[in-house]
Amino acid sequence: MRPSETPQATLLQRDGDLWAFHKPVGLATHPGDKRVPDLVTFAREHLDAPADLSPIHRLDKHTSGVVLLSPDAALRGELGKLFAAGEITKRYLALVQGITHRKGVIRKPLQDARRGQALTAVTRYRSLERLGGFTLLQARPETGRKHQIRRHLQLIGRPIVGDSLYPGRTRLPVPAFPGRLWLHSLSVSLPDGRVFEAPLSPELAEHLQVLGSRRYSAASTEEPASRGGPDFAEDTTT
Repeated sequence: MRPSETPQATLLQRDGDLWAFHKPVGLATHPGDKRVPDLVTFAREHLDAPADLSPIHRLDKHTSGVVLLSPDAALRGELGKLFAAGEITKRYLALVQGITHRKGVIRKPLQDARRGQALTAVTRYRSLERLGGFTLLQARPETGRKHQIRRHLQLIGRPIVGDSLYPGRTRLPVPAFPGRLWLHSLSVSLPDGRVFEAPLSPELAEHLQVLGSRRYSAASTEEPASRGGPDFAEDTTT
């Protein structure tokens, strides 16, 4: 990929040593394979970010949305512990195949390759809108397992649109398919009340309009989805 083709991240907010970005699809979070552009290198090259700026948590290359970074190792460690303890709330928007319950909790252990065992994993979700044979969901993972939302939704037979790694048994034809994994990190909420939000990526907002979404009309695509609350309280275990 040539430099001119590198996906462009957006700095949403800088709060002291805490940097909040809207990461696009195609940009890895951490530096790694030199053939794959990453958010850290982008921030250093385009925003004159400090050399020790590093991610606090991870967001898949194929997922867009909020990512937090910091050059302060102590702050990264503090927030990392809060992420691990489930005290930081992450909310995602996903379009899945099929129709789901109005709300639910997926409690299914997921195998961890590094630890060589299955680990407890919990994902809450609620249906926002039915769009033909698809459902627009808001998902809130309570644990942080690798690809947790994608794996959990596949396990209940409602794989995310565009997920070739965790597909369903059958694939519905997707009108105006946006050509990417249909998963977006809407917000990250800290225990101290700070909330960092990323508007829905344009290609996903446009796709919802094609599907006839009433929730995401042309006038409302910049508005963040509900942060949850009582709608997530009911446990419909799946």
